[in-house]
Amino acid sequence: MNKIKIYNSLTKKKEILKPINDNEVGIYTCGPTVYWYQHIGNLRTYVFEDILKRVLKYFGYNVKHIMNVTDVGHLTSDADTGEDKMEKAAAKEGKKAEDIANYYWEIFRNDFKKLNIEEPNIWCKATDHIKEQINLIKKLEEKGFTYETSDGIYFDSSKFKDYGKLARLDKEGLQAGKRVDIGEKKNKTDFALWKFSKPEDKRQQEWESPWGTGFPGWHIECSAMSMKYLGENFDIHCGGIDHLHVHHPNEIAQAEAATGKKFVNIWMHGEFLTFKGEKVSKSKGGLFTVSELEEKEFLPLSYRYLCLTTHYRKPLDFSLEGLENAQNSYNRLRNIVLSLEDDKKENKKYLEEFEKIIENDLDMPRALAVLWNLLRDEGAEGKVNSVKKIDEILGLDLFKKDAIPQEMKELAERREIYRKEKNWKESDKIRDEIEEKGYEIRDSDKGYEIRKK
Repeated sequence: MNKIKIYNSLTKKKEILKPINDNEVGIYTCGPTVYWYQHIGNLRTYVFEDILKRVLKYFGYNVKHIMNVTDVGHLTSDADTGEDKMEKAAAKEGKKAEDIANYYWEIFRNDFKKLNIEEPNIWCKATDHIKEQINLIKKLEEKGFTYETSDGIYFDSSKFKDYGKLARLDKEGLQAGKRVDIGEKKNKTDFALWKFSKPEDKRQQEWESPWGTGFPGWHIECSAMSMKYLGENFDIHCGGIDHLHVHHPNEIAQAEAATGKKFVNIWMHGEFLTFKGEKVSKSKGGLFTVSELEEKEFLPLSYRYLCLTTHYRKPLDFSLEGLENAQNSYNRLRNIVLSLEDDKKENKKYLEEFEKIIENDLDMPRALAVLWNLLRDEGAEGKVNSVKKIDEILGLDLFKKDAIPQEMKELAERREIYRKEKNWKESDKIRDEIEEKGYEIRDSDKGYEIRKK
């Protein structure tokens, strides 16, 4: 097996991947909270995780990938305050919470298809794993890590010695923050494991538990479900950089307090998508869904290409102009690839260079550069088969031909009639019309070919 180096957020350095079970790698990735559409900032993280899986499989590892679906209990702040996002969405839309969850989950999965992201081996919904979450809370209770307030059962972070080690949190400094109103919590960093249903709230999602009727806190689901499917200690846990300071430290605290074992060997975090240097948000602008980009005539895979131009651990500044440049590069790349003659060979030199780059913490910008260098090298052999191997990682569907709209086909046929009649004026006029609509037509001895520009 190749020595794949991965930056570990826990140790703050690159480490050689050493799977617990030889050639199998267990990965857990934080999934969507399915109360609304996922925007392209969220989806950048899933693109990076998809690249990770593809690299591991490329080098011969079997990957067991688990992703959660948060369909209950995610409150509107990390501080366990506010309304449950699922309940709020259900009330707003006048629908069942389950229907809301399934609707937005299917849209999310469709976005995966559009971006050529491979689905996990197991999708696990929080609502399907209430029993596992209750059992984990019971273990924590037995070991003395919990306490009860009027609104729920909380984890006592002061009793977990290494709390915050992932984000290198200054625990003493955080405790000094007690001057901030923390309600009945003993410590600012304590968090809800189980929330009690309030009599005045008409909740659709609530369950009986040893502590009363209620619903799980947000963090408990990931610890419970990841350990169910991957074991109490597993290889890699991924997520967005926004989980580094609260959600993931809480996952570690719950899991390790309950088991007494190391929870995860390697933590990986994808950086933010930014807009004018700031995190993409509704208030700042730059917040689009994949469907909204399609309405603006962008190909979803152009966004995937854009994601590959910046390392996953660096912020990616987004703009429509930047996406347009990425789309132009992507279309040019595909046109070059589709015009290649297959000589049935592979280019060992470029493939070895490519492999050295991708095994070094998924360096996709440099990997893309190798692909372009291969295509620009006029003397290089084995381009077709080498590009196919490279695209196993990039996931850009470089050899897939787009379906040409009927309108373009009809215009091309009319142009062909004018060409046979040597009516070059009308022929050129139709060519211009085709190009204005985002396509181009190429003539050869064998006829013509229409392509997306």
